[in-house]
Amino acid sequence: MGGRMAAVFCLLLVSSAAAVSVQQRSEVRYASNPIRKVVTMLQDMQKKVTEEGKKEEELYHKFMCFCKTSGGDLDASIEAA
Repeated sequence: MGGRMAAVFCLLLVSSAAAVSVQQRSEVRYASNPIRKVVTMLQDMQKKVTEEGKKEEELYHKFMCFCKTSGGDLDASIEAA
């Protein structure tokens, strides 16, 4: 049991050190140069806008499909009334 707990402790220690390292690299990435900071921010925004555009396109296609398929039901209900 002692060996297993030591292994888990070492794993936690290594993973927390890796998380700190990633955070430090992120801070250095944004704080290194003002121009680099702006460029990186714009690149992040571009990725975000592209992803949002893909989601919006999927929603648009789903809506258009709904409009095409539900139109017959609406026509039938209008004629029945």
